Amino acid sequence: MATNISTKLLYAFVALKETRHFTRAAERCHTSQPAFSAMIRKLEEAAGTRLFERDTRNVTLTPEGKLFSEVARSLIADTEAAFDDMADYVARRRGRVSIAALPSLAARALPAIIAEYRRLYPGVAVSLHDALSDQCLALLRQRKADLVLTAPGANFNEFDSRVLGSDPFYLVCRRDHPLAKKRRIRPGDLAGHEIVHLAKSSSVRQYADILLRDVAAVHSGFEVEHLATVAGLVEQGLGVSLVPQLTLFQFRLLDLAAIPLASQEQTRPILVVTRKDETLSIAAQGMLELIEKHVKPVEE
Repeated sequence: MATNISTKLLYAFVALKETRHFTRAAERCHTSQPAFSAMIRKLEEAAGTRLFERDTRNVTLTPEGKLFSEVARSLIADTEAAFDDMADYVARRRGRVSIAALPSLAARALPAIIAEYRRLYPGVAVSLHDALSDQCLALLRQRKADLVLTAPGANFNEFDSRVLGSDPFYLVCRRDHPLAKKRRIRPGDLAGHEIVHLAKSSSVRQYADILLRDVAAVHSGFEVEHLATVAGLVEQGLGVSLVPQLTLFQFRLLDLAAIPLASQEQTRPILVVTRKDETLSIAAQGMLELIEKHVKPVEE
């Protein structure tokens, strides 16, 4: 049998049990005595038995009322604990947030943001997945990530996405390379030079191919998966490479030259992607706010 018992009735029961007086119990519940008496009658009707013995001097629990007292105490405790838990989630004292991001973002932009988030909300568990775009979107689809930071690509229609920032491209080369003396590089300057490429599945390679589509550059023969490998090959003079700004820390470790491209029409946009028509949790929204604060805005 379905029973419709509100917490208001449970608190009325406890007030009457403790005060043993209808008037004082009504005052504690901030209601009139007739309204309070109606609440107790409704509770007894739901219980199917009398819970209180009434006389002119005192109000006491019936045997059934003593049994119900334990039930009421447990229900009230569970309700208060549930609202305490919810208050913790709302205040970001508890919860979890999971981010999936391109390796360049996961390695460079996000660690400082996550550290700041942990300082602000130490009770929230944070997880980070560094992966290529398709893998990031798969994590979002599987609900293993709350939000994704990636570059534009295919298969975005099922998600909500918007541009969060931009990532301009640089040429990286040895400091004794002929192009290292230039203050800015145009794509045409790379004609005749050997290019070390990332794998075609990477967003970096896709944008580099756009930049070089009208340039008679030479493929070095190297097409690798990791930026650290690109850096090592460039360090040994086996070619030059085009990479976005967020990846430059990989190359500065080897003291290579990094020269910005003169035209940034083909910057790599950075997108934030979420599940369509779903509101982020309060913990995830707090993380997104910090990301929006720190990630470089799109240049007009």
